[in-house]
Amino acid sequence: MKTLAAVRSFPLAVRLLLVNQLGVNAGFYLLIPYLATHLTEDLGLSAAFVGIVLGLRNLSQQGLFLIGGSASDRLGARGVIIAGCALRTLGFALFALGDGLPVLLAASILSGLAGALFNPAVRTYIAQESSDRTAEAFALFNVFATTGALLGPLLGSLLLLVDFKAAALTAAGIFALLTVAQSVVLPARPAPSPTGTVAGDLREVFGNRRFLAFALAMVGMYAMESQLYLLLPHAAYRATGWDGSTGLLFLAGTVVNLLFQLRITRRLGSRGSGARWMATGLAVMGLAFLPPLLASGASGAHPARLAPVLAGALLLHLGVMIAQPFVMALIPAYGPGGLTGTYYGVFYLVSGLAAALGNTAVGWTMDRAAHGGPAWLPWALCLGLGLASASALASLHRRGALPAVPAPRAPAPATPCTQARPGSGPR
Repeated sequence: MKTLAAVRSFPLAVRLLLVNQLGVNAGFYLLIPYLATHLTEDLGLSAAFVGIVLGLRNLSQQGLFLIGGSASDRLGARGVIIAGCALRTLGFALFALGDGLPVLLAASILSGLAGALFNPAVRTYIAQESSDRTAEAFALFNVFATTGALLGPLLGSLLLLVDFKAAALTAAGIFALLTVAQSVVLPARPAPSPTGTVAGDLREVFGNRRFLAFALAMVGMYAMESQLYLLLPHAAYRATGWDGSTGLLFLAGTVVNLLFQLRITRRLGSRGSGARWMATGLAVMGLAFLPPLLASGASGAHPARLAPVLAGALLLHLGVMIAQPFVMALIPAYGPGGLTGTYYGVFYLVSGLAAALGNTAVGWTMDRAAHGGPAWLPWALCLGLGLASASALASLHRRGALPAVPAPRAPAPATPCTQARPGSGPR
């Protein structure tokens, strides 16, 4: 109930973008986790072609975050969000309607470009609309995103009982509805008047050494968070031999997120600058890999072996809940308001590359473990990465290199006047 009350206390634009993120994650995870199986088993593509299709989607998203962020600053976040959702609609529809390689490549590129557009734009819009409640807004954003990431695979598994086309068209339909909702509900804002060039904006951001140091210190966060979809599900299945064990990890994480995310952000924010808690969150994320590491020597599938993996997943979710809202709230503080989108774009470019490299390294250690190497190696790698990132961020905090994050405040009671203007502009 407190979560719903907090959602209602935000402007209409923020409320829509929270629901939008639930829909974005539901539509994405409804389709993407099953895409590789469809390409190989239904269409008979080779592993090399599947790698090209999936790799292009990742590359077009991670490599073009700068475009989405810069476009948000120069054209306005609203239009970029709408364009991104429209492109994702088209891309997912192509997955349903075409089975030739050119069509599949076009679908991958369009769906990746869509994410590159609306990911930084949505965060820019929320940062502008939520004023001094930015950390709380991003805490709620995390709740809705996590819920969508749970609902998507569940809905996808049901639709695949029909066929892949039904799942892809449903995902496209979700993005089409989001596009219409944003076009109708998101308040129109005057387009910004940029004073320089895109190249000048990028020089300013990449020349901000404090920001780059922060972005590099944070690489462990996204490399570790991505293990919710790689290392932990793999370990859960090996521990139990049960396909549903992965779903149990996601369900537990979603429930914990719904119950505690907002409470954690408000409680920590009221006890000093949010910057001090980001290193704590990263350390908790790193320590999340300790229970599975200690149990990695066990062999054979047994339900009891799921306990350390589940404990690790819950600790990882806890670390994300501690750190992520403050991280998202901190990024705009590094530069002028007119470059918020560009700063988010650069941050997500660095984070995306870190996640890709992290998954590659973890995958290599998993292969080593599967072929006679030490079973603890993947867990030790993630533990070390988390503690190294936490130490780097704590060092930045001690040296005063982190801007202050506004403490989340309790919303003021709504009055008829404020209710009549739910979409008031940036404050």
